[in-house]
Amino acid sequence: MSLGSFVKNAAVNSASLKEQALVLGRQAKAASRQLAPLSAAEKDRALNLMAEKLETQTAFLLDENNKDLEFAQRGGISGALLDRIALDPGRVRAMAKGMREVAALPDPVREIVKMWRRPNGLQVGKMRIPLGVIGMIYEARPNVTADAAALCLKSGNAVILRGGSEAHCSNQAIGEVLRQALAETAIPAAAIQVVQNKDRALVRELLQLEQYIDLVIPRGGEELIRAVAANSRVPVIKHYKGVCHVYVDSDAPLQMAERICLNAKVQRPSVCNAMETLLVHEAVAAEFLPPLSAKYHAAGVELRGCEKTRALVPGASQATEADWATEYLDLVLSIRVVRDMDEAIDHIERYGSEHTETIVTANYQRSREFIDRVNSSAVMVNASTRFNDGGELGLGAEIGISTSKIHAFGPMGLEELTTTKFIVLGDGQIRE
Repeated sequence: MSLGSFVKNAAVNSASLKEQALVLGRQAKAASRQLAPLSAAEKDRALNLMAEKLETQTAFLLDENNKDLEFAQRGGISGALLDRIALDPGRVRAMAKGMREVAALPDPVREIVKMWRRPNGLQVGKMRIPLGVIGMIYEARPNVTADAAALCLKSGNAVILRGGSEAHCSNQAIGEVLRQALAETAIPAAAIQVVQNKDRALVRELLQLEQYIDLVIPRGGEELIRAVAANSRVPVIKHYKGVCHVYVDSDAPLQMAERICLNAKVQRPSVCNAMETLLVHEAVAAEFLPPLSAKYHAAGVELRGCEKTRALVPGASQATEADWATEYLDLVLSIRVVRDMDEAIDHIERYGSEHTETIVTANYQRSREFIDRVNSSAVMVNASTRFNDGGELGLGAEIGISTSKIHAFGPMGLEELTTTKFIVLGDGQIRE
């Protein structure tokens, strides 16, 4: 191929991708206008149908998921990432259950969140409305496709879903099942669009559609999120890495602390709310760490620690400066022995990602101080970091966990997918 032909073909491909993005954006914008006035009953009926279809089409979904897993295995993808991609009957049921839970939640749209009367008799209020069109760019976990579709639909938003190539077949299959359900309702088909084209250049085109897309939510690795934030003309909610900590205080009930620390690391290490660093008060470290490390060893956890930790846990390797700031998403744990809670909080502030932190203590005053001083999206007392999850916190599901503070901080459920507009009721007032 001549250089001239190559340049010409590249230009045609670029124009084609831009047109594909524009079609997705226009369809989503039109669908969002049809969604906004729909009743909660109409949306809930669609959600329950979508849940039912997911369950009845489980075999189809698992077959398509196996294609992704086989491709990933041939590519040498890590076990942690394979776990994030994998579906099984239980995970499909969980997706359906999440949809039904979202359907059962109150509809936030048109809720009057505040109302007051001015001296001139005007009534001024704030009413919840959908954001409009959400763009989701995400990696690995195909359940995000179902969760995001459910939350956007219930909150009256159209959504454009662009999953990672590692779960392409799974995402397309879920999208197909959801579209089958929508065909039996008054919901426009373009309310939920799953991007078929795997070309990353299409994502760059979508990020320029500020006239059609109101918010972009990236979910995945830090590299993806930074790239989206750097290239988007649309506002972005950032979901950076989850470097989550558990601090075991000098007044911690150690049996409770052991259960929490095991659960926070081992129950599902490949997710963002798994603990990555354990901080232990020096007063209890000698009693607490050796039996806990034996349980970690039995669970296959690789331990990396400070010098004090290694003196108590001979099998631990030396933790580096980089380890303290690393989101492993795997059976690897950093451990540091600290002098007191002040040193623990200093460590969290230096190396944490403002995602999730836990204190284990029987000291009420210290727990209150930890809550007040730690600036993360979820701060927990005597509970596993694994509870920073929309479903576990009663949101039904989540579209992501925001680690930025505008427009939301922490798990984003229905309310976080709305904004408010002012409504003003008068009886003929004019401004003098």
